[in-house]
Amino acid sequence: MAQQTTSGSNTALLTAPGADNGAASTTTARRALYLKLFSGELFKGFQRNTIARDLVTRRTLKNGKSLQFIYTGRTKSEYHTPGNSILGNSDGAPPVAEKTITVDDLLISSAFVYELDETLAHYDLRGEISRKIGYALAENYDRKIFRSIVKAARKASPITKSGFVEPGGTQIRVGSNAQLSDAYNSASLIAAFYDAAAALDEKGVSQDGRVGVLNPRQYYELIQAVGSNGLVNRDTQGSALQSGNGIIEIAGIKIFKSMNIPFFGKFGTIYGTTAGTTDANVADPGNSGSFVGDAMADEHNITQNDYGQAAKFSKSCGLIFQKEAAGVVEAIGPQVQVTSGDVSVIYQGDVILGRMAMGADYLNPAAAVELYAGAASNDSAFG
Repeated sequence: MAQQTTSGSNTALLTAPGADNGAASTTTARRALYLKLFSGELFKGFQRNTIARDLVTRRTLKNGKSLQFIYTGRTKSEYHTPGNSILGNSDGAPPVAEKTITVDDLLISSAFVYELDETLAHYDLRGEISRKIGYALAENYDRKIFRSIVKAARKASPITKSGFVEPGGTQIRVGSNAQLSDAYNSASLIAAFYDAAAALDEKGVSQDGRVGVLNPRQYYELIQAVGSNGLVNRDTQGSALQSGNGIIEIAGIKIFKSMNIPFFGKFGTIYGTTAGTTDANVADPGNSGSFVGDAMADEHNITQNDYGQAAKFSKSCGLIFQKEAAGVVEAIGPQVQVTSGDVSVIYQGDVILGRMAMGADYLNPAAAVELYAGAASNDSAFG
């Protein structure tokens, strides 16, 4: 049977499941819905693995490289003297300071999908890769924000006007021993949370939006102790305790768990028998991957914002903060780009690229508390 030729006028009759409303005049148009599908998978992966995005002050930047945040100090009230004009407080309050957050370099994660591999796979290869790209972006995103909150806890107030004293950040020691194991002690953690709540109250920080973020091991130590420490009513909370999504509260502070907070100079926990690689009080569960204790990179002035040197986080083991502690600026939210056309033909596959452009830094140091353990004093410097 002779092959039937198809004229250009009949190409519109071909089925194009990836085209938007049948607009299949070009290769790009034929893949329009596929691109949106990948975007959706990436964004779902990003949303599932970031917790910091909604816990701090977030702004979207358009047509610029940086965004200014205004920090206003406290003011006071005073009696009015009859006959005197009212031209503002006599001390010139409230003082105002400006904080600028600049967008960092483009953050990317990519993968090449060979067309034959995709054909032979019995699962949605591109969707799975897109989700993992979303995870990678979320991981980096949260780490930058949490490092910025540590920075806030070590900073003085941005208000420097003479005659005004504004509170800065707070550092609280967990336990009283020179051992890292204090960071996993539920009683010591609870005491630190109440101490942090009192400090935030004394500094006039709003109770709205107060949260704590702990390492998963610390979080589950609290879960195991709920029956004995009066922290939570197990019968009321039930299985919801296991989620790690801000279910537990101590002194009005919702507690989250994350592998992306600075934890004794790394992210997560490092197991092993080599000296210096095992955190005290945490036994190796076996079959643990290298990702469990991801090393911290030095990010001191390597991009637009300063995220600190890895060595400066050696005693850090938890964060408590209110959303004004740090800000994040997004110029490009989590997006996906996919090659097509001639590029796909030449390489017989496509590159799936996830990207975003953001920057983070501290805003109000008074709203940030860093927990530390293993020594009587913590690092005060950051860079």
